Amino acid sequence: MNKIKIIVEKHPEGYVAYPLGLKGVVVGEGDTYEEALGDVKSAINFHIETFGAEVFEIEDILETFVAEVAV
Repeated sequence: MNKIKIIVEKHPEGYVAYPLGLKGVVVGEGDTYEEALGDVKSAINFHIETFGAEVFEIEDILETFVAEVAV
């Protein structure tokens, strides 16, 4: 079993969740934090079943930081 870091964003319309360290695009959503996590977990499992173990990045992500920059 692989542990995957998940980013969860709260928006006015609900929650959006997406994993770090996977190749490809995987997104989950829900009206609650828990629904978004459940949806993204299901999407991750489908992604792995569809594309195989090669969806995992070669190097493990040790930490994740959120930074803000002015552009």
